[in-house]
Order: sequence, then structure tokens, then C-alpha cells
Amino acid sequence: MREYKISDIFVGMKESFSKTVTEEMIQKFFDITGDENPLHKDRVFAETKGFPGRVVYGMLTASLISTLGGCYIPGKYCLIQGIEVRFAKPVFAGDELTVLGEVNRVDTELKYLEIKVTIWNQKKEKVLRGLLKAGIIDE
Repeated sequence: MREYKISDIFVGMKESFSKTVTEEMIQKFFDITGDENPLHKDRVFAETKGFPGRVVYGMLTASLISTLGGCYIPGKYCLIQGIEVRFAKPVFAGDELTVLGEVNRVDTELKYLEIKVTIWNQKKEKVLRGLLKAGIIDE
């Protein structure tokens, strides 16, 4: 876990990590949310709608933004204030996702930053783009 303070952060700063989505993650997400949409739960249903298998919950993919902020940039001192997301492509079990965050705004007085987020799959296809808005509680 990184421990960046507001004085350590600058526009253009980047951090990234990768994570493979597993069937177990999908099941745990269902256990937490109770989202029974057949697109996520029923392979046959998803296939009849033109997908190669069950579609991973979009919010499961988006939850990796929390990992980016809470563990990578800024890390330990992160207090997420908002997240904006746009889903570009569906994600499937077995996809290896790479999450990249790039700081595009820093306000040292307010201890606030904004991070442009992009997530790609193993085929280099963009599956999500977003914006993480966070405060820093470093004192």
C-alpha cells in the first residue's frame, strides 16, 4: 500500500495494477448485492443475447477504482469523494484487467485530487473509463 501525502502528488503521476476476474469474485459480488440479473447469473441467457458467456457486473469492474485510490494513488490517506464511470465493453470471467490511474488535478489547499482512470482487458480493449475524486487525510 502506497502512502502518498498531498505534497507527494503531482499532475501526470501514474500508478497501475492488474487483476484477473474470477468466477469466485462474481459469486461473492452476487452474495453481497443480491443482483440476480440473468445476464450475470445465467450463461445460456447471456449467450442468447450475443455474449460469449456471463457478463461480469459492471460495478465489480468499477470497484477496482476503489483499490486504485485506497492502495495505489494516493493509497493509505485516500478518502474517496466521488467516482464517475463509463463502461466501454463488457468484461467476462477470466479477463485480466489492467487499471491505470493518472492524476489530472491537485489542489494542495483543499487536499483534493482527481485521477483519470482507464481499465483495459488482456486484449488491450478499453472496458472502462472514469474519474476518481478524492481527498487526502494525511494529517
